[in-house]
Amino acid sequence: MLATTLVPSGIRAGMRGIQPPMTEQTGQTRQSRRTWKQAAGTVAVTAAALAVTVTPAGAATPAAPAAPVAATPTSATTAAAADVDYDTWQRDCRAVMDAALPYLKERIGDARPGEKQAIVLDIDNTSLETDFGFSYPQPANRPVLEAAQYAQEHGVALFFVTARPGIIGLPTEWNLDHAGYESSGLYVRGFLDLFRNVAEYKTEQRAKIESKGYTIIANIGNSATDLSGGHAEKAFKLPDYDGQLS
Repeated sequence: MLATTLVPSGIRAGMRGIQPPMTEQTGQTRQSRRTWKQAAGTVAVTAAALAVTVTPAGAATPAAPAAPVAATPTSATTAAAADVDYDTWQRDCRAVMDAALPYLKERIGDARPGEKQAIVLDIDNTSLETDFGFSYPQPANRPVLEAAQYAQEHGVALFFVTARPGIIGLPTEWNLDHAGYESSGLYVRGFLDLFRNVAEYKTEQRAKIESKGYTIIANIGNSATDLSGGHAEKAFKLPDYDGQLS
């Protein structure tokens, strides 16, 4: 049985008192930042190998997930760029979220009695400015944050499903809270999940959220692996410029 680490929203209160070290932003090129990220990712994965989560033999099997609902990806651009600048990326993100917000307002307003609505978000270059916010804590991707805040102010739960390893789950939860998100749950990869197909892993997490009684009204990410597999009423794709952004 594959174990997935879930960082509950309650951990946020304990993390507020922790002030992680800040890293000053430098004038490095995005290529050097990408090299740094790859090295950091290797260290994180290696460290994650030391923290295997053991699932007790008598653990209960999760309820069967709800049937998937077809999602309709919406993309601002599919054009590649040799080296995308921040302003271009923000403009393209804004175009996607400007299309998403009217849908969210209408869907939230049409909530059925007793319906538990949720939005699922990717983290890197979706919720946070990973490739452009070379610091810790990473700043929020403003167009996404604005839509998320509207949703959470109207009773919609925010769940974050990421390919990040569980070893950095706590600082990730703290970063999301610091950036202005109110997380109802953070799904990070356990050790065995690191060897799985990312799209299948993320689809499984959305199914788990649905099994808790939530209706996922929107799934927001910047990669096909974030959005494929259904289990959301509608999907919105932010630009990744043919994989140039993680």
